[in-house]
This record gives sequence, structure tokens and C-alpha cells, in this order.
Amino acid sequence: MKKEFETATYELVAPHIVKIMQNRPDARNAQNAQLTYDLNECFDMAAQDEDVKVVLFGGEGPHFSAGHDLRGFGPKYPQKDFDLVGTWGMSREGGVHSRYSFEQEVFLGMCRRWRDFPKPTIAMVQGKCIAGGLMLAWVCDIIVASDDATFVDPVVAMGVCGVEFFNHPYELGVRKAKELLFTSDWWDAEEAHRLGMVNQVVARDDLESYSLEMAKRIADKPTFALKLTKQAVNTAQDNMGQRSTMDTVLALHHMCHAHNSEIEMRAVRAEGVPEKFREGIKAAE
Repeated sequence: MKKEFETATYELVAPHIVKIMQNRPDARNAQNAQLTYDLNECFDMAAQDEDVKVVLFGGEGPHFSAGHDLRGFGPKYPQKDFDLVGTWGMSREGGVHSRYSFEQEVFLGMCRRWRDFPKPTIAMVQGKCIAGGLMLAWVCDIIVASDDATFVDPVVAMGVCGVEFFNHPYELGVRKAKELLFTSDWWDAEEAHRLGMVNQVVARDDLESYSLEMAKRIADKPTFALKLTKQAVNTAQDNMGQRSTMDTVLALHHMCHAHNSEIEMRAVRAEGVPEKFREGIKAAE
């Protein structure tokens, strides 16, 4: 059984195992609002199907995820991050409230739902995993990476203090989290494995088959025991302060957005609106 959504697919690939795939390969699986809600519907289906015990999660094409779609999220949603077109492209009622509410729901909120999904999940990561792509991998219980996988969160270079699902210290340790955020350096699959973020590194051609075999071993275990074991480990992380950390960092994240917007508006007042932004202004009107 395979069900296709506009930007995602849901498929039973073995007894008790489904595969959920991002399906925007031409966009390198960049996250727009449609993809986020399609994925959420897939996870809801898997949660409600009592026969499903394990979920494989990946991305079609050469790369796992290019992160947030900086071209925008569609006419109903705040537009691009980190640039003046984004400022003008938002609704007149938008501002901090609009962006904060959107990102609290679509990024932090969705990631929390998937992290607490009541069944084991295995991320299959190949190629590039950038910024928002990290969040999608991090919500999974196990990460299997291909040997060509590379990871980066470059948003400090864009004036923002890390992605919305701020799990960096819990995935990388405090000092490595600071280093990789401050520098915006890439880290490869072997380094991610050394840091404990990735469980296993395999050849690109073996990524799905290896992950499926692991899923089969997990699916042999009692469903209720798997659910409570996942809850037990997640509770340990919660008691380390993950939830309160993320709530605080989301507020700091939006302080960065507000700061960037103010700086951009000062430039507009001082220098006028650059020609390349006029199209965005016209669209907002």
C-alpha cells in the first residue's frame, strides 16, 4: 500500500513497518508549509494504525533536506526568512506575532509531535541535511546516515541563533554545539557518529536496506514495551531541560528575526527601497 500526498508519500514496506518520505526532490526536499502538513498527516496515519510498529523516515532524491524553503511558504503563510522580501511579503497584520505563531506551530510544534510519536522512528539521511533538515532527523529515535551525508546549521550567519527545534546541545554536547553554531561549519557522517548524533553510518546504496533490517529487529519487540521505552528515554531528556530550553530559544530566535527586520527597515529609510525588493512590496499591497 502506498499513499501519495502532494509533497510526501506513505508506504507499507514490510509487516508492521511503514516508510514516510519527503517528496520534493527537485527542491531538495526544502520545507514549505505543504510538506510539513503532509508529513504530519502521514505520522498521524501511522500513529492510528495499530498494525504499524516502526516508521522509516527519509527524503527522495540526492539529499535528505535543504531545510526551510527560503522562497516562501505560500500565500497563507509568512514568507521568506532573513531578507527584506520576507519582511514585505508578510501580511500587514503579521509582524512578530504572525511569524512567531507560525513557527511555533509549523516548526517547533510539529517537531515536538513527531519526537513524541508513540512508535520507534528511524531517519535515513543521505546527502545534505541543512538547518531545518536537522530538525527532521533529530525528531527520530535513531539516525542512520549514508557515508556521503553532511550536516550544517548555518543560520547564525543569517543573524539567527539556531533553528527552531533547538536540540543542538542534546545532540552534540555543549562545546561542539557552540563550535558548529558559531562557525557554521559542516560536519560529515563520521563526525556526527563520533559525537553520538548518528547511530550508524553505511554506504549510500545500503541506506534503506540497512535501516529496514534494523526496523524489522525492532518490530519483533512488544508494541507496548517499545512505546514505554521510548517514553522513558524521552522523559530523561525532558528532565535535562529540553522542553524549557526550546521554549526559551524560540523566543530568542524571534528576537533575532525582529532585530533583523528592524535593521532592514532602517536601511530602507536611509537608502530607499532597492529595485529588487519592489516586486515583494507590490505583492504585499
